[in-house]
Amino acid sequence: MSNRGNCRDAKHAGAWYSASGAQLNAQLEGWLSHAHSSFRPARAIIAPHAGYTYCGACAAHAYKQVDPSVTRRVFILGPSHHVALSRCALSPAEVYRTPLYDLRIDQKVYGELWKTGLFDRMTQKTDLEEHSIEMHLPYTAKAMESRRDDFTIVPVLVGALSESKEQEYGRLFSKYLADPSNLFVISSDFCHWGQRFNYTYYDDAQGDIYRSIEHLDKMGMRIIEQLDPISFTNYLKKYRNTICGRHPIGVLLNAVAELRKNEIDMSFTFLNYAQSSECRSMDDSSLARVA
Repeated sequence: MSNRGNCRDAKHAGAWYSASGAQLNAQLEGWLSHAHSSFRPARAIIAPHAGYTYCGACAAHAYKQVDPSVTRRVFILGPSHHVALSRCALSPAEVYRTPLYDLRIDQKVYGELWKTGLFDRMTQKTDLEEHSIEMHLPYTAKAMESRRDDFTIVPVLVGALSESKEQEYGRLFSKYLADPSNLFVISSDFCHWGQRFNYTYYDDAQGDIYRSIEHLDKMGMRIIEQLDPISFTNYLKKYRNTICGRHPIGVLLNAVAELRKNEIDMSFTFLNYAQSSECRSMDDSSLARVA
């Protein structure tokens, strides 16, 4: 399943975030210092995957909830941006490099997932070019630095899943979510608004366009907080909101739904919302971020 000794380089370092370990560490510490650990220890977080200039401060609110004293394995579910997938895919690598330190992929769990027959294997090119997982690696490394030798990661590239596939993967991942030593990181930005994104939904009853975007996003956020996969699917069908991590989110919601059948209850709360700019005309564009 893996190529022994195969390392994935930090492809987006130096562009999307600093390639300097010292500088990156200082930036992450700065953002985390302004966030509060209100819901620690988290079992799952949703955080953005844009460049750190745009989303570093927002993501800190999610990663501040990570407790390295209990976490031993970090699942990172990111959407596929560059290749068409109808299933989920695993990395061919054994190690993911970051400017802080290298992260080891959990080959035992990868073996378990591979044996289900539900996973494809990423090519090295796909793995290297995709940013939705990589953008969470430095933050994962920082949040877990006190246990840097005692945890592994499980990166999973999530394709454009059907509702039934989201349910199937949710059932599969539910047993891992039930384990308190596992953390799930769900990689997603929220509304991509503007003509360049081919999405210009506008409810003029909300006032300015950016307020309409916020109203739309927060409607979806409230549904996610209810941990209701069916309502989230219906919301997406109705409004077509361009939440790029909708399928990883759908997998998480279905995993929680599976646990609830066994009377294992969970709650979820968003801590931060931001937009890259305040759109006021149809010529504007923005990207929303949540944590």
